[in-house]
Amino acid sequence: MKLAFLGLGVMGFPMAGHLQKAGHAVTVYNRNAEKSAKWVSTYGGASAKTPREATSDADIVLMCVGNDDDVRSVVYGDDGALAGMKAGAVLVDHTTASAILARELDAAAKAQSKGFIDAPVSGGQAGAENGKLGIMCGGDPATFDRAKDVLNVYAKACVRIGDAGAGQLTKMVNQICIAGLVQALSEGLAFAQKAGVDAKLVLEVISKGAAQSWQMENRGTTMIDGKFDFGFAVDWMRKDLGIVLEEARRNGARVPVTALVDQFYADVQNMGGNRLDTSSLIKRLS
Repeated sequence: MKLAFLGLGVMGFPMAGHLQKAGHAVTVYNRNAEKSAKWVSTYGGASAKTPREATSDADIVLMCVGNDDDVRSVVYGDDGALAGMKAGAVLVDHTTASAILARELDAAAKAQSKGFIDAPVSGGQAGAENGKLGIMCGGDPATFDRAKDVLNVYAKACVRIGDAGAGQLTKMVNQICIAGLVQALSEGLAFAQKAGVDAKLVLEVISKGAAQSWQMENRGTTMIDGKFDFGFAVDWMRKDLGIVLEEARRNGARVPVTALVDQFYADVQNMGGNRLDTSSLIKRLS
């Protein structure tokens, strides 16, 4: 298929690469043209100077940028993605953004006889590089069916949850769960260290029981070793939790632990840990 991929950050760069290696014809766009040139030299394919140029002949347009404002800047306007897309093409947004934006984009796409899927991902940089992402999707069933084979190129699981916005709401659930898990793991490891027991031996035992989690298996030892360079930065987690808390205020959900952990991440930022990964929560307990 002819594809466009907009946004070549730590996630988008390898995701677009998987599509090109799978035999699709991929044209990429990135605000930093040097990153586009690097992608083309790595994978082949083509690059474009604007989103409109990148999407002009694409069957499916995929996007992974920073936040709601970044999405709007890439999608709208004379040089935006929607202006370049042909009727019948599908826009897939992998950005972690608000459900309100997803519904807005769905309406804008439908008004131009184009499709839209909100498809935030989970699995981090390693999941993107290994093609093993969890993709949670919202949109019309028929539109999802048209896009799912492309998404499965870099998916471990790709599921349509419901209509437009449902993917973003599912990602919010994901971040709520991660926030609580990382804080609990931080407290447990800090407790073990204060108690004078070997925290790595503790992990070896409890990771085989009911306390086991992905965070424990993949970040427990590195947290003990003070290594916090695994891609998903505290700044981005605070952005995501801000979206969660705004949605919770809107729908009446009670998320007191999430709100508390969001403030703990603010403490890490104040310690200069903006670009450390999310497991750095333990630093404020040392």
